[in-house]
Amino acid sequence: MKIKFYILTALMSVVAGSGFAGNPDRQGQAGASELLLNPWGRSAGLHSMSTSSVQGIEAMRINIAGLSRISKFEIGVSNNRLFSGTGMNFNSLGMGFKMGKSSALGIEFASLDFGQIPVTTVNQPAGTGGYFSPSFFQLGLGYSYTYANKISVGMVMRLVSESIQDVSASGFALDAGVQYVSGPKDNFKLGISLRNVGSPMSFGGEGLSVKRDNPDPAGGVNYELTYDSRSASFELPSMLNLGLSYDFYLNEDMFIRGLGNFTSNAFSRDQVGVGAEFSFRKLVVLRAAYKHSLGSSDSGTRDIYTGFAGGASVEVPISKGGSNNLGIDYAYRATNPFKGTHNFTLRFSF
Repeated sequence: MKIKFYILTALMSVVAGSGFAGNPDRQGQAGASELLLNPWGRSAGLHSMSTSSVQGIEAMRINIAGLSRISKFEIGVSNNRLFSGTGMNFNSLGMGFKMGKSSALGIEFASLDFGQIPVTTVNQPAGTGGYFSPSFFQLGLGYSYTYANKISVGMVMRLVSESIQDVSASGFALDAGVQYVSGPKDNFKLGISLRNVGSPMSFGGEGLSVKRDNPDPAGGVNYELTYDSRSASFELPSMLNLGLSYDFYLNEDMFIRGLGNFTSNAFSRDQVGVGAEFSFRKLVVLRAAYKHSLGSSDSGTRDIYTGFAGGASVEVPISKGGSNNLGIDYAYRATNPFKGTHNFTLRFSF
């Protein structure tokens, strides 16, 4: 047990040390903010604060260490109606595969849909009659390992791509996480995750090129030259999550899970929150959470996801013995401004 404790302490120290290395003077200057979006219903119903208890494919978005706690195979699809009234959607497909008894491999694809946006110009501010739609997507590959059912570790490498007509940017983000489980029924859980650490991204392409007259025409012949404009680079929105939870069993079939979470954002205000889940025979789960941003409430630095979140899950056995299940998850998160975000998830576990 001492060896386990030393290993856990060392891992947490490395992850936490990296996460707190951000410069608070650069708050609000990160890009690729779609990396902060969570399409999965179970964790979204807890305001994405299930750092200590998340399991399965959702762990690739919250804390990759929980991926290896799936049974054999899990697949899920989700639709996230972002900021009701804007017409934006965030869709995701995830798969997790058990590898042996202790490790798992996961793949997640996510895409941000902006809908059809009218094309406008300086001379035609009401629109040209054409439409365009930016393409933002992510592809993640993760691995997780559980040691003696107590300590789980994992890592995700994620490709990030953003493009609009003839301009695009791409980069890689790295996530890492640790989970520790203890207690007679694995009641106590502790988790740390470091997310969205990567190299700066910058936009480039023909869309940034401009034509100008040649300042020194040869032989008196005027012609144009094409100049490439260089765009400024931007950092990824890295964050550090620290969470813990405890399960209070009412009987063998019912328990209430209480959890707390602290989020240190390198490019926005830190956040703290609490949540609870009620589980009946692991077939019906109800959840609710509240998140608060620390520091000044200046509208110029407002965090859109604060306040209340809630949701529910239903697990339907699709085979005798309950080894194969169909899961349906829904979550609602209050937003300021807009009218909230709705998450819908469909899962199959085998």
